[in-house]
Amino acid sequence: MNSETNAQLAAFIRDICNLLRGPHKRNEFRKVILPLTVLRRFDWILAPTKQAVLTA
Repeated sequence: MNSETNAQLAAFIRDICNLLRGPHKRNEFRKVILPLTVLRRFDWILAPTKQAVLTA
């Protein structure tokens, strides 16, 4: 992963954080962001096998 991709990913996560910040209190924020980040990571890692899983 190069620094440009890393910066884009950080900006993407920051934008999502800003969207979620409104309805959640500051101390609840990490309870929301961490699970979403983990889900996104799983989605990214499993993307190459997605079609095979969907057709099975």
